[in-house]
Amino acid sequence: MAKPENQDKKTDNVKGQGEGAAYITSKDTLDGAYPGIILGINSRRLGMEATVFYTFMGINVIRKGWAEKAKFQPPGFMGALPGMASVATWMMKGKMEKANIPSLPDLQEIALMEGVKFVACKMTVDMMELKQEDFIEGVTIMTAEDFLKYAKDCKVLLYT
Repeated sequence: MAKPENQDKKTDNVKGQGEGAAYITSKDTLDGAYPGIILGINSRRLGMEATVFYTFMGINVIRKGWAEKAKFQPPGFMGALPGMASVATWMMKGKMEKANIPSLPDLQEIALMEGVKFVACKMTVDMMELKQEDFIEGVTIMTAEDFLKYAKDCKVLLYT
């Protein structure tokens, strides 16, 4: 399969010098979105490169206007009850505010300012019929293969 002519440029956006860390986020819930971003910020603060690869439902977190809508989905039976996700989200956001944890949109802004790279999975982008302009500023679209070319040399690779 021929590479698109701008593919190397997109790959270079996540290549770099030194130690790297890569995180994969596949859920668009609060508990699915926070770990990759927090780990990415802390990786940067340790002097590492950091990339968060968003795939499947996790890709919603980096779509314009979606981070504000992220909910906390309780596991098991409680999560199946109508309205429980809304109640659990309200409670979780209250606890986070009390603990001075930034909101998801604020954390995304901090992460991007500190140099964390956000990558949208091309297969998921195509499947969901999304375009570059559907994403927040700073998102790169990349194939899983190109992400793995970066991730294989990372010191840390976690599925969050």
